[in-house]
Amino acid sequence: MTFDSTPARDPLADNALDRIADALERLAPPPAPAPSFTEASAYIWQPDPDRLEPVETVARVDLVQLIGIERAKEILLANTLQFARGYGANNALLWGARGMGKSSLVKAVHAEAVAQDLPLVLVEIARDDLDSVDRLLSILGRAKDHRFLLFSDDLSFSHDDTQYKSLKAVLDGGISGRPSNVILYATSNRRHLMPRDMIDNERSSAIHPGESVEEKVSLSDRFGLWLGFHPCSQDEYLAMIQGYCAAYDLTVDPEELRAEAIEWQATRGGRSGRVAWQFFTDLAGRNGIAL
Repeated sequence: MTFDSTPARDPLADNALDRIADALERLAPPPAPAPSFTEASAYIWQPDPDRLEPVETVARVDLVQLIGIERAKEILLANTLQFARGYGANNALLWGARGMGKSSLVKAVHAEAVAQDLPLVLVEIARDDLDSVDRLLSILGRAKDHRFLLFSDDLSFSHDDTQYKSLKAVLDGGISGRPSNVILYATSNRRHLMPRDMIDNERSSAIHPGESVEEKVSLSDRFGLWLGFHPCSQDEYLAMIQGYCAAYDLTVDPEELRAEAIEWQATRGGRSGRVAWQFFTDLAGRNGIAL
């Protein structure tokens, strides 16, 4: 006579486990399948659940309308086209003055690559979502027929921030590394992605000052390409506005345009490409021009 030592299954417990599993699936639905990357040239990464949402129309300006940053335009465009054609290219950090066209330049060089029928897809990831970047890279790495420009705007980190560790894997860290069909462009107002007073404070109070901030500062060193953006002169500011007027066929008396533009920037407390565009938006509206 033999005895079965296997414990009897409890149908009630099994049903309870099934209900729990069903409830968890409803709370955390499975991620949407990766897109074919043919319905749009730009996407926004949205985690929880993981998905790439297509952007039908990217908010951007033409490359020729970005005035006063000619050298940065030339360098970033060349780097972008190299990458889009399958050649070597560097991750890029665009840093410096606010409103001088850093994010506009990233979107403009992407548009130029698309206009040349190159398989370059723009993917934007928010700074707060960087902890999910490894999952995003896994999706992008499998789409071998496309090249991806991963874009993170207005990037910076505080003293207790750990998001920068996720970003290191995108640049050149980690065992698997960054997929060969992905490049990263980031913009920041800070050259080292962290406030200068925080760097000075940690260096002055640490037992080993050099080591205390090296981990965060070294993040910016991992970008092969640094492009600095500095406040524009008055002549550059006026040239931006004149460029916008020419692009939209708006004719204004030069002296009147100059006086109004200078008054506008005085009320804003500074000059930048953003201020120039804001003035032109007002000017176009007063002249019945739709943008």
